[in-house]
Amino acid sequence: MTDRWLYPWALGSVAFGGASLLVPLYLVQLGASPVQLGYLAASAALVGAPGAVLFGRLANRVGNRRTLVLVTLTVVALALTAVPLLTDITAVIVANAALWLVVGSVAPVLTMLVVDAAPESAWSERIGLLNKYQGYGWAGGLVLGTVWPVVGVRLVGAASATRALFWLLAACAGASAVGAARTLPRPAPGAHVTSERKVRRIARLVTNTRLPVRGATFPFAPNRLYWTTRGLDPRRLRARFDAGLATYLAAATLFFTGFAAFWTPLPLFLTDASFDSGQIFGLYLVSSLASAVLYEVAGRVAARSDVRLLQSGALAVRGVLFPTVALVGGLGSLSLELGAAGVGLAAIGATWAVIAVVGTAIVTRLAPPAARGEVLGVHTALGAVAGGVGGILGGWAASFGYLTAFAVAGGLVLLGAILVLVLGGLSGGNRVVDPPA
Repeated sequence: MTDRWLYPWALGSVAFGGASLLVPLYLVQLGASPVQLGYLAASAALVGAPGAVLFGRLANRVGNRRTLVLVTLTVVALALTAVPLLTDITAVIVANAALWLVVGSVAPVLTMLVVDAAPESAWSERIGLLNKYQGYGWAGGLVLGTVWPVVGVRLVGAASATRALFWLLAACAGASAVGAARTLPRPAPGAHVTSERKVRRIARLVTNTRLPVRGATFPFAPNRLYWTTRGLDPRRLRARFDAGLATYLAAATLFFTGFAAFWTPLPLFLTDASFDSGQIFGLYLVSSLASAVLYEVAGRVAARSDVRLLQSGALAVRGVLFPTVALVGGLGSLSLELGAAGVGLAAIGATWAVIAVVGTAIVTRLAPPAARGEVLGVHTALGAVAGGVGGILGGWAASFGYLTAFAVAGGLVLLGAILVLVLGGLSGGNRVVDPPA
């Protein structure tokens, strides 16, 4: 199977990465309140879950897979073309939801495409290759947003720079659609995953494969949600929950909610701190890269450490860092504030590397061996729901002040850390293990 289609897909991912921050910043330019930013974040987080399930089921018919990818890229191009022409905040929120509906929904389809016609022994490499291309494409979108205020102002002027960046990202998505139409593989009609064993195998690979850059600030993964919840039987699963597993899932709900509550008002806070859009893009990129480069290190440390202490410690550090970020705006010097914000967000990104890797290990250890895949699905689903709830909570809390919002976010994370710390059965002799294939 040819891999040429991954190049246009990486170009489309440039559009996704740029849009992930450009739309919230545009909403800030329109004068959006923190609550409206919360609606923007919550709607984007919540639409991906049902969309991934719908697209995944449609993609069980091989003939639909190319069409679903092309529809995604076309909708993204149209949405990014339209957004800078909109001045109504509600209309922008709706357009953004449509954009993330298709972006989140297409993830399972891409996984099917990369494993089609490939032996199972090559699936891990294939999924990792896909993540590499789309992850670095996403990073490219953040880099483009970082340099655009300098380049764009010279090319089109300050008044048109934001609109031009939207259209440049739309052009990336459009060119990606054209390239994908020419290069997407055409699998044989029988090339689709049907057996439960193969589904569990893909779920394990997807869960343990890190997506470069994106994961630092966007913990919800529709692809994981789809694969880990296929064939989920709530009645059978309920009987397999014990107190330790239920406690950790409650902790995860708390800290995932806290994460979303922090990231939602952050673009508005950074704008009010007098950072321009390029500097804000750069800060997000720093945070994401800090997370990406530490994934492997976190895995090695977790393999020989007490995962309970490691996870609760990383959560505690992140919980303290969230409200600390609110102090950046009072340092008096813009360069000093930018440096402090960079250090703080890099540290926050680093903690996510630990939390993501160790969290999967903890769920794997606590879950009954026969239900590990399903429990991982529940864990991912909680992240999706918490992302929506946390978005609304963070926007509402920010209406009382940024320190309030970040303190609420940090408090939820610290509560989650305490629950992890009191878990029994996790200390001593811990090893990161994978769920069964």
